Amino acid sequence: MTDSHLCDVVVVGAGMIGAACALYAARAGLTVAVVDRGPVAGGTTGAGEGNLLVSDKEPGPELDLALLSAALWEDLAAEGFGAGDRLGGVVEYEAKGGLVVASDERRLTALADFAAAQTAAGVRNRVVSADELTDLEPHLAKDLAGGVHYPQDAQVQPALAAAHLLRLARLTGAEVRLGETVVGIDTDAAGRVTGVRTDRGRIKAFAVVNAAGTWGGAVAELGGVHLPVLPRRGFVLVTAPLPPVIRHKVYAADYVADVASDSADLQSSAVVEGTPAGPVLIGASRERVGFDRTLSVPVVRRLAAQAVALFPRLATVPAMRAYRGFRPYLPDHLPAIGPDPRRPGLFHACGHEGAGIGLAPATGLLVAQTLTGAEPAQDLTPFRPDRFDDATEGAGR
Repeated sequence: MTDSHLCDVVVVGAGMIGAACALYAARAGLTVAVVDRGPVAGGTTGAGEGNLLVSDKEPGPELDLALLSAALWEDLAAEGFGAGDRLGGVVEYEAKGGLVVASDERRLTALADFAAAQTAAGVRNRVVSADELTDLEPHLAKDLAGGVHYPQDAQVQPALAAAHLLRLARLTGAEVRLGETVVGIDTDAAGRVTGVRTDRGRIKAFAVVNAAGTWGGAVAELGGVHLPVLPRRGFVLVTAPLPPVIRHKVYAADYVADVASDSADLQSSAVVEGTPAGPVLIGASRERVGFDRTLSVPVVRRLAAQAVALFPRLATVPAMRAYRGFRPYLPDHLPAIGPDPRRPGLFHACGHEGAGIGLAPATGLLVAQTLTGAEPAQDLTPFRPDRFDDATEGAGR
C-alpha cells in the first residue's frame, strides 16, 4: 500500500451528490479527489428518473433545500459548455413543469390545501379544474377531478448530469478515481480525519465527504459513527419511443403520501413523463426489502396499470424494459448534510432518498461552504448527521 498525494477533501461517491460536492468544493478553491468503487452514476443516480421537484415537498427544510437547488439548477443549465452549447442541453435539462392530478373532489381539496401551504413557502403553483387539465395534457384520462400545476418542476438525464458535473469539477482541478474502493477512514490521535485508505493506497486529506448514497451508512461506520441509511427499492418502466405526447411530469396526488410514508411495505403511485429521446418513463414504487434486486413482476404490472389509468393511450404502447434502484432512506426523510460533530473532518451528503438528483446542487454548495468555513446559505440544523443518536441509544444500541 502506497501513500498518495495530499488534497483538501476526498469525496466518497461519484453519483449526482458526489459530483455536485466535488464541483462546488473545487470552485471554492479546494483540491478535491473523488473516489468510487464503481463507475460514475453506478448506484442510485443511474437508476433514477432525474426528478427536480418542489411539488412533492411540504413546507420545511427539505422544501427550502429544493427551492435553493432549483435556482442553482437554472444557473447550471445556463452555463456555457463547449462550442456554443449550454450545460442544460447536454444533460437534457427540461423546465417542463409538473402536474399533480386528483382522482376525486376529496383528494383535490387536500391537494389544493397542500399547494396553498407551499405557496406561502415560496412555491409557484396554480390549481386547475378538470376542464383545464385537458389543455395542459390532452391525453390525460377524462374522469379526473382536477389538479395543481407546478411550473418550477424540471427534469434532467441523471447519469449525464453526474458525468458532466464531474467533468466540470475535473476542469476546475478535481481528480476522479473510479474502480477504487474506500476501505477505511484514517484519523489522528485526537480523532480527527486525516484521509482515507483504499484498495490501492492512502489518500491524505483534511476532510472526507460521505456521498456514498445508499451505502452512506457503511462509509459512516468506517469513520466510527452511526448513520441509519437504509435502501428503499423502486422500479421504473421504460416504453417504446413515442412522439411528444406527455408535456409535463405528471403524477397522482397519492405519490406525496408514498414519499412521506415510513412503511416498509410496497407503495406505488403513477409518475409519468416523456423524455427528449421519445420513451416514456413510468414510476414510482417504494419498498424496503434490503438490497434485493429481484425483478418483481407484480410491482411492474401495478405501475403499468396505474400509468394507463392516467394516460389511457399508453395501454397499447410496448414496455421495452424495467430497471430498479435503491433510494438512500433515513428515518425522518431528511438527508444528512454537513460536518459530523462526532468525527471532526468527516462531512456527510447522503440520505436524500428519491430526491437526490434535484437536491444535489444545494447539497454540494452547502457542503462546500461548510468545508471552507463560510456561512451556509441554509440552516443545516435539521440535517445534522448525529440527530439519530438519542433514538439509537433509547433503542439500546
